[in-house]
Amino acid sequence: MKEIQKNRGSVIAMIPARYAATRFPGKLMQVLGDKAVIRHTYDATVATGLFDEVVVVTDSDIIYTEITAAGGKAVMSRYEHESGSDRIAEAAADMDVDIIVNVQGDTPFVKKEPLQKLLQQFDDPSVQVASMMQVLTKQEEIDDPNFVKVSVDKNMNSLFFSRSVIPYPRDKDYPTTYYEHIGVYAFRKQALLHFTQWPVTPLEAAEKIECLRYLENGIPLRMIIVDYMGVEIDTPDDLERAAKLL
Repeated sequence: MKEIQKNRGSVIAMIPARYAATRFPGKLMQVLGDKAVIRHTYDATVATGLFDEVVVVTDSDIIYTEITAAGGKAVMSRYEHESGSDRIAEAAADMDVDIIVNVQGDTPFVKKEPLQKLLQQFDDPSVQVASMMQVLTKQEEIDDPNFVKVSVDKNMNSLFFSRSVIPYPRDKDYPTTYYEHIGVYAFRKQALLHFTQWPVTPLEAAEKIECLRYLENGIPLRMIIVDYMGVEIDTPDDLERAAKLL
């Protein structure tokens, strides 16, 4: 942690935790094993040892109590927000911090090595936002709109995010690699604050993928390839898959 502080300044993890999820309301408080999904995510993030602080940012008294009763740190959002990035930006605006890692509350299998690799991207001063992706191999997942796909350039900067199949395999004989976007982001604080000042963009609104707002404002995301990160809990089926992983 000291090395990261020296090279990149202060680093915190923030976990946006909205209770009323559209596809799976209350998903963060669903019991997975012996505790709620949000507790798994929080505990796993703390256990990496990479952060000066880990904070859950929520609109829910239930989630706030779940975290603080276990000795964790949580803050309540004061306003309604369209996205998780908007939610954590509100909390981070007055904090003295250089890099913020947004760990999605529905990713209970957070690991140290991918987060460490994510933070290393900020040794490049041109990087404003970074995120993760993993290879998709099952055709049903490639076709599933709940799996957000990402295409990148030769420098691992994002070109586009979509719930559709990208790239489209027009040439069936050409070997194509498909990447799933993993909803873990890292931002320089100023990039995150700029994000909240921009209006929702057309592609973001159409796809319901918030990071498209960065692309539509000319900021690519530096992507890293990570090994299997487990399951994001978007649906009841995902919760069943996560339980099997445990």
